[in-house]
Amino acid sequence: MSPTLALVRLRRAVLGRPKNPLDPHVFHTLTLTALLAWVGLGADGLSSSCYGPEEAYRALGPHHPYALVIALMTAVTIFVISASYSQLIAVFPSGGGGYLVASKLLSARWGVISGSALIIDYCYTVAISVASGADALFSFVGPALAPWKLPVELALVGVLITMNLRGVKESIKALLPIFILFMLTHAVIIFWSLLTGLPRLISLTGSLTSQAGADFRAVGMLPIMLLVLRAYSLGGGTYTGIEAVSNGLATLAEPRVHTGRQTMLLMAVSLAFTAGGILVSYAIHDIHGLPGQTLNAALIGQVATGWHVGGLRIGPLFLLLALVSEGALLFVAAQTGFVDGPRVLANMAVDSYAPRQFAHLSDRLVVKNGILAMGTAAALALIVSRGSVASLVVVYSINVFITFSLSQLGMCRHWLKARGPHWRRSLAVNAVGFCLTLTLLVMTTALKFAEGGWLNLLLLAPLVLVSLRIRHHYAAVGRSLEGLDSLAGELSAMAPANLPKKEAGGRTACLLVSSYNGLGLHSLLSVVRSFPGMFSEVVFISAGVLDSGSFKGADGPRLMERAVEGMLLKYVSAAQRLGLRATYRYGMGVDRVATLEELCRALSAERPGCVFFAGKLVFREENRLNRLLHNQTAFELQRRLHYQGLNMMMLPVRA
Repeated sequence: MSPTLALVRLRRAVLGRPKNPLDPHVFHTLTLTALLAWVGLGADGLSSSCYGPEEAYRALGPHHPYALVIALMTAVTIFVISASYSQLIAVFPSGGGGYLVASKLLSARWGVISGSALIIDYCYTVAISVASGADALFSFVGPALAPWKLPVELALVGVLITMNLRGVKESIKALLPIFILFMLTHAVIIFWSLLTGLPRLISLTGSLTSQAGADFRAVGMLPIMLLVLRAYSLGGGTYTGIEAVSNGLATLAEPRVHTGRQTMLLMAVSLAFTAGGILVSYAIHDIHGLPGQTLNAALIGQVATGWHVGGLRIGPLFLLLALVSEGALLFVAAQTGFVDGPRVLANMAVDSYAPRQFAHLSDRLVVKNGILAMGTAAALALIVSRGSVASLVVVYSINVFITFSLSQLGMCRHWLKARGPHWRRSLAVNAVGFCLTLTLLVMTTALKFAEGGWLNLLLLAPLVLVSLRIRHHYAAVGRSLEGLDSLAGELSAMAPANLPKKEAGGRTACLLVSSYNGLGLHSLLSVVRSFPGMFSEVVFISAGVLDSGSFKGADGPRLMERAVEGMLLKYVSAAQRLGLRATYRYGMGVDRVATLEELCRALSAERPGCVFFAGKLVFREENRLNRLLHNQTAFELQRRLHYQGLNMMMLPVRA
């Protein structure tokens, strides 16, 4: 077996067989029902109950009765943010989330800030989920194996990358049992804790009133309010992930708005119950964590210690299952980063704020480059932070609240302009959501700035500037080619020429084009002028490439095919006006080079001696930015065709 064939078989075994994007049923096999979306997109929010409530509870210090207040505030905040994002889903049913909302309802620049914050947020979603999951698992195995925690985390990131390259739906199905185990074990522990601790809860509620009165008299109302608000804001990681459904709406089954709202409801109820229930349970049992142990591990251990079935102690077994499910769910939560992060990056690439390669799909119809970018960035974050959740959660929380606030502000502006049915009620929901998320943003940034919050600006500002620079570059190249676009009008005004008779053995020029513009027409004229009388026929070749922007529905391939064929017919008309016989060939796929190579091989067999041509942008100064932002399709195709003994020439066009 040749090494190449062995690699192909290994790749297929790991990633699975390619999927046909032209299959009318393939899109439905990729979309998620509300239940699977709850697992794939809701796990991020639900998993935050493993570290958000703990951060809030620790911030209260000895004032544990106030945990009841924090639990109520947490539940209210979850439902308000979820309700406001349900409205966002209805207004933007095609998806896009915070990036699209800020871009459409505020401005393009605010959209770039929101999108950049989301990209950082999803990178940290992967990192903090894996780090928190490792913390939960290593809470059980003990400190002796602590040096292995970071290597295990990096290995898990690699496993998640591989799973997502196979396909989003496949990876979520594989992780569904973990999600169910987490829900069952934590529902049992919360219900058992509340039922057995009911007398203590009643006593705690009474002592809360008396303690609050005593504290107000001793230090005043303001310090106590600041204490509660500080704990509330430091537990802000609990709300991260609520926005995931709106960002991943393109992955949901039709009708998307209905599926999205069902998913939001499942997420809100489960998160409010779990996060609020855990906070109340902490207070009931007066939990104090031990070094190397999470508060959840301490709670479950204390509550389940004496459990017996007959003569069999099941407490330790339940503790093991709960901690394993908790750690594993945090790995499931990393799915949100791999589902939504690449899609935000792809949306920005479609709008020219990121290299356009990030919008490309793999043969498994996933945003491969985005998945690799998210995984690599998450691994770097883990290495730099040494897998510390406390370090990671600072940047994580701040970025998500930037997007929350901009999304809510944009929706408020939308309702003030639209003023449709029930607009006042809708405005009130988003206005309350804006106030809550802005408060959390300001307080989290102020409280955590010196502890590492400054790192957020260190990451966000350069990413925004780079995105704007990329957009500027693409716009500048577009402006430099505008003069060529006048060729379209000039050729359209020409009278059709008399076409020559088809000669036996006449040579054929095969010109690769991507869209009907001045670049393609300039290449056509270059062939005519450089080789006068040599070619009596031209065949225009194009590949309809389905990317993240065009593959958003079952009718995406059909619409793309129509657009490609219509574009090629314009080139045929232009060639005929120049006195050339013309026809066209096109193919559809996700890999432009592979699709064009297949077309060229077929044409070479059909028309022996044909010569292939492609226009290529040439810059005054070739640099890394130019090579990164402009794919090397022509050069790669030329290399492949030359290897097969076929002729292909480049037609330079100055940018």
